Amino acid sequence: MINIRSKEEINKISTACSIVKDTLYMLEENITSGISTLELDSIAEQFIKNNKGVPAFKGLYGYPSTICTSVDNEVVHGLPTEDVLFDGQIIGIDVGAIYKGYYGDHAKTFSVGGINKEKEQLIDITRQSLLEGIKQAKPGNHIGDIGYAIQSFAEKHGYSVVRELVGHGIGSKLHEEPQIPNYGKSGYGPKIEVGMCFAIEPMVNYGGSEIYTKDDGWTVCTKDGKPSAHFEHTITILDNGNKILTI
Repeated sequence: MINIRSKEEINKISTACSIVKDTLYMLEENITSGISTLELDSIAEQFIKNNKGVPAFKGLYGYPSTICTSVDNEVVHGLPTEDVLFDGQIIGIDVGAIYKGYYGDHAKTFSVGGINKEKEQLIDITRQSLLEGIKQAKPGNHIGDIGYAIQSFAEKHGYSVVRELVGHGIGSKLHEEPQIPNYGKSGYGPKIEVGMCFAIEPMVNYGGSEIYTKDDGWTVCTKDGKPSAHFEHTITILDNGNKILTI
Protein backbone atom coordinates (compact mmCIF):
# COMPACT_ATOMS: atom_id res chain seq x y z
CA MET A 1 0.00 0.00 0.00
CA ILE A 2 1.23 3.50 -0.87
CA ASN A 3 0.44 5.94 1.91
CA ILE A 4 -1.25 9.29 1.36
CA ARG A 5 0.06 11.57 4.08
CA SER A 6 -1.89 14.29 5.88
CA LYS A 7 -0.63 17.87 6.18
CA GLU A 8 0.31 17.18 9.80
CA GLU A 9 2.31 14.12 8.81
CA ILE A 10 4.03 15.98 5.99
CA ASN A 11 4.98 18.74 8.41
CA LYS A 12 6.76 16.17 10.60
CA ILE A 13 8.47 14.60 7.58
CA SER A 14 9.51 18.11 6.53
CA THR A 15 11.08 18.80 9.93
CA ALA A 16 13.00 15.52 9.76
CA CYS A 17 14.15 16.54 6.28
CA SER A 18 15.35 19.91 7.55
CA ILE A 19 17.49 18.08 10.11
CA VAL A 20 19.17 15.89 7.50
CA LYS A 21 19.59 18.82 5.10
CA ASP A 22 21.37 20.80 7.80
CA THR A 23 23.42 17.74 8.78
CA LEU A 24 24.85 17.43 5.27
CA TYR A 25 25.60 21.16 5.06
CA MET A 26 27.45 20.85 8.36
CA LEU A 27 29.35 17.74 7.29
CA GLU A 28 30.43 19.42 4.06
CA GLU A 29 32.37 21.95 6.13
CA ASN A 30 34.21 19.08 7.84
CA ILE A 31 35.07 17.03 4.74
CA THR A 32 38.80 17.50 4.35
CA SER A 33 41.90 15.45 3.76
CA GLY A 34 42.92 13.69 6.97
CA ILE A 35 39.52 13.30 8.62
CA SER A 36 38.19 9.78 9.11
CA THR A 37 34.70 8.74 8.11
CA LEU A 38 34.22 7.55 11.70
CA GLU A 39 34.82 11.13 12.86
CA LEU A 40 32.22 12.38 10.38
CA ASP A 41 29.78 9.80 11.71
CA SER A 42 30.28 10.95 15.30
CA ILE A 43 29.83 14.60 14.32
CA ALA A 44 26.62 13.77 12.43
CA GLU A 45 25.12 11.77 15.29
CA GLN A 46 25.66 14.55 17.79
CA PHE A 47 24.31 17.17 15.39
CA ILE A 48 21.09 15.23 14.76
CA LYS A 49 20.51 14.71 18.48
CA ASN A 50 21.22 18.38 19.21
CA ASN A 51 18.52 19.29 16.69
CA LYS A 52 15.81 17.18 18.34
CA GLY A 53 16.13 14.31 15.90
CA VAL A 54 16.97 10.62 16.20
CA PRO A 55 19.52 9.01 13.86
CA ALA A 56 17.36 6.91 11.55
CA PHE A 57 19.95 4.49 10.24
CA LYS A 58 21.64 3.47 13.49
CA GLY A 59 20.33 0.05 14.45
CA LEU A 60 18.03 -0.23 11.44
CA TYR A 61 18.37 -3.75 10.00
CA GLY A 62 21.43 -3.99 12.27
CA TYR A 63 23.31 -1.08 10.65
CA PRO A 64 25.85 0.16 13.23
CA SER A 65 26.32 3.82 12.23
CA THR A 66 24.50 7.13 11.87
CA ILE A 67 25.57 7.86 8.27
CA CYS A 68 26.65 5.86 5.25
CA THR A 69 30.02 6.98 3.85
CA SER A 70 30.79 5.63 0.37
CA VAL A 71 34.17 6.57 -1.10
CA ASP A 72 35.13 6.51 -4.82
CA ASN A 73 34.05 3.08 -6.16
CA GLU A 74 31.76 2.47 -3.18
CA VAL A 75 28.20 3.02 -4.35
CA VAL A 76 26.17 3.15 -1.13
CA HIS A 77 25.96 1.84 2.45
CA GLY A 78 29.66 2.36 3.16
CA LEU A 79 30.49 1.79 6.82
CA PRO A 80 32.30 4.64 8.60
CA THR A 81 35.78 3.51 9.68
CA GLU A 82 39.04 4.92 10.97
CA ASP A 83 40.29 5.24 7.39
CA VAL A 84 41.01 8.88 6.57
CA LEU A 85 39.99 10.78 3.46
CA PHE A 86 42.51 12.29 1.09
CA ASP A 87 42.51 14.82 -1.74
CA GLY A 88 41.13 13.57 -5.04
CA GLN A 89 38.52 11.26 -3.56
CA ILE A 90 34.76 11.62 -3.74
CA ILE A 91 32.49 10.59 -0.89
CA GLY A 92 28.77 9.93 -0.94
CA ILE A 93 27.11 10.57 2.41
CA ASP A 94 23.61 9.30 3.11
CA VAL A 95 21.84 10.38 6.30
CA GLY A 96 18.43 9.80 7.82
CA ALA A 97 16.67 11.33 10.82
CA ILE A 98 13.45 10.70 12.72
CA TYR A 99 11.33 13.53 14.13
CA LYS A 100 8.26 12.64 16.19
CA GLY A 101 8.01 9.26 14.48
CA TYR A 102 8.53 10.45 10.90
CA TYR A 103 11.55 10.12 8.63
CA GLY A 104 13.70 12.31 6.41
CA ASP A 105 16.32 10.87 4.04
CA HIS A 106 18.97 12.77 2.07
CA ALA A 107 22.27 12.06 0.29
CA LYS A 108 24.92 13.99 -1.59
CA THR A 109 28.29 13.19 -3.11
CA PHE A 110 31.14 15.53 -2.14
CA SER A 111 34.66 16.08 -3.38
CA VAL A 112 37.65 15.84 -1.04
CA GLY A 113 39.93 18.68 -2.08
CA GLY A 114 40.54 18.92 -5.82
CA ILE A 115 39.17 16.12 -8.00
CA ASN A 116 39.67 15.24 -11.64
CA LYS A 117 37.31 16.25 -14.43
CA GLU A 118 35.88 12.73 -14.74
CA LYS A 119 34.71 12.71 -11.13
CA GLU A 120 33.41 16.28 -11.40
CA GLN A 121 31.29 15.34 -14.39
CA LEU A 122 30.02 12.18 -12.70
CA ILE A 123 28.86 14.21 -9.70
CA ASP A 124 27.20 16.83 -11.91
CA ILE A 125 25.36 14.29 -14.06
CA THR A 126 24.17 12.29 -11.04
CA ARG A 127 22.86 15.43 -9.33
CA GLN A 128 21.08 16.50 -12.50
CA SER A 129 19.64 13.03 -13.09
CA LEU A 130 17.97 13.28 -9.69
CA LEU A 131 16.41 16.61 -10.64
CA GLU A 132 15.24 15.15 -13.96
CA GLY A 133 13.54 12.32 -12.07
CA ILE A 134 11.93 14.71 -9.60
CA LYS A 135 10.41 16.71 -12.48
CA GLN A 136 8.36 13.64 -13.36
CA ALA A 137 7.05 13.15 -9.82
CA LYS A 138 3.66 14.82 -10.24
CA PRO A 139 0.00 13.82 -10.03
CA GLY A 140 -1.16 11.67 -12.93
CA ASN A 141 2.30 10.44 -13.83
CA HIS A 142 3.57 6.97 -12.97
CA ILE A 143 6.53 5.72 -10.95
CA GLY A 144 8.07 4.46 -14.19
CA ASP A 145 8.25 8.03 -15.48
CA ILE A 146 10.70 8.90 -12.67
CA GLY A 147 13.03 6.00 -13.41
CA TYR A 148 12.84 6.55 -17.15
CA ALA A 149 13.89 10.19 -16.78
CA ILE A 150 16.84 9.29 -14.52
CA GLN A 151 18.03 6.44 -16.73
CA SER A 152 17.66 8.38 -19.97
CA PHE A 153 19.62 11.37 -18.68
CA ALA A 154 22.45 9.32 -17.17
CA GLU A 155 22.83 6.99 -20.14
CA LYS A 156 22.68 9.87 -22.63
CA HIS A 157 25.87 11.14 -21.01
CA GLY A 158 27.59 7.74 -21.13
CA TYR A 159 27.02 6.60 -17.54
CA SER A 160 25.12 3.63 -16.11
CA VAL A 161 22.54 3.41 -13.34
CA VAL A 162 22.55 0.80 -10.59
CA ARG A 163 19.51 -1.43 -10.95
CA GLU A 164 19.57 -3.56 -7.81
CA LEU A 165 19.06 -0.61 -5.44
CA VAL A 166 16.05 1.71 -5.52
CA GLY A 167 14.41 4.79 -4.09
CA HIS A 168 11.32 4.37 -1.95
CA GLY A 169 8.28 5.77 -0.29
CA ILE A 170 8.93 7.38 3.10
CA GLY A 171 6.92 8.47 6.11
CA SER A 172 6.39 6.67 9.41
CA LYS A 173 8.93 4.13 8.14
CA LEU A 174 12.17 4.82 6.32
CA HIS A 175 11.38 2.37 3.54
CA GLU A 176 7.79 2.24 2.38
CA GLU A 177 6.00 1.44 -0.86
CA PRO A 178 6.47 2.15 -3.67
CA GLN A 179 9.91 1.10 -4.75
CA ILE A 180 11.30 3.70 -7.14
CA PRO A 181 13.88 2.22 -9.53
CA ASN A 182 16.34 4.50 -11.31
CA TYR A 183 15.35 2.97 -14.63
CA GLY A 184 12.02 2.11 -16.21
CA LYS A 185 9.36 2.79 -18.81
CA SER A 186 7.20 5.87 -19.06
CA GLY A 187 3.60 5.24 -18.16
CA TYR A 188 4.30 2.10 -16.12
CA GLY A 189 3.99 1.46 -12.41
CA PRO A 190 1.70 2.93 -9.75
CA LYS A 191 0.04 6.25 -10.46
CA ILE A 192 1.40 9.21 -8.50
CA GLU A 193 -1.10 11.03 -6.25
CA VAL A 194 -1.17 14.13 -4.08
CA GLY A 195 0.09 13.46 -0.53
CA MET A 196 2.56 10.72 -1.44
CA CYS A 197 6.10 11.13 -0.12
CA PHE A 198 9.13 9.69 -1.91
CA ALA A 199 12.88 9.41 -1.42
CA ILE A 200 14.33 9.44 -4.93
CA GLU A 201 18.00 8.45 -5.11
CA PRO A 202 19.92 7.75 -8.30
CA MET A 203 23.18 5.84 -7.98
CA VAL A 204 25.17 6.46 -11.14
CA ASN A 205 28.38 4.65 -12.12
CA TYR A 206 31.20 5.99 -14.28
CA GLY A 207 31.61 2.54 -15.80
CA GLY A 208 29.32 -0.49 -15.85
CA SER A 209 26.21 -0.96 -13.73
CA GLU A 210 27.39 -4.18 -12.06
CA ILE A 211 27.91 -4.10 -8.28
CA TYR A 212 28.93 -6.35 -5.41
CA THR A 213 28.85 -6.17 -1.61
CA LYS A 214 32.02 -6.22 0.48
CA ASP A 215 32.67 -8.80 3.16
CA ASP A 216 31.47 -6.31 5.80
CA GLY A 217 27.96 -7.15 4.58
CA TRP A 218 27.05 -3.52 3.90
CA THR A 219 29.34 -1.62 1.54
CA VAL A 220 28.18 -1.86 -2.07
CA CYS A 221 30.90 -1.29 -4.71
CA THR A 222 31.18 -1.09 -8.47
CA LYS A 223 32.36 -4.37 -9.92
CA ASP A 224 34.79 -2.68 -12.34
CA GLY A 225 36.33 -0.47 -9.61
CA LYS A 226 35.28 2.78 -11.29
CA PRO A 227 33.76 5.61 -9.23
CA SER A 228 30.10 6.01 -8.42
CA ALA A 229 28.00 8.95 -7.21
CA HIS A 230 24.77 9.13 -5.22
CA PHE A 231 22.24 11.90 -4.62
CA GLU A 232 18.89 11.72 -2.83
CA HIS A 233 16.04 14.06 -2.01
CA THR A 234 12.85 13.47 -0.05
CA ILE A 235 9.83 15.02 -1.76
CA THR A 236 6.08 15.28 -1.32
CA ILE A 237 3.54 15.38 -4.14
CA LEU A 238 1.44 18.55 -4.50
CA ASP A 239 -1.54 19.45 -6.71
CA ASN A 240 0.74 21.26 -9.15
CA GLY A 241 3.83 19.04 -8.95
CA ASN A 242 6.00 18.40 -5.93
CA LYS A 243 8.01 20.02 -3.17
CA ILE A 244 11.58 19.00 -2.33
CA LEU A 245 11.72 18.79 1.46
CA THR A 246 15.50 18.38 1.70
CA ILE A 247 16.45 21.66 0.06
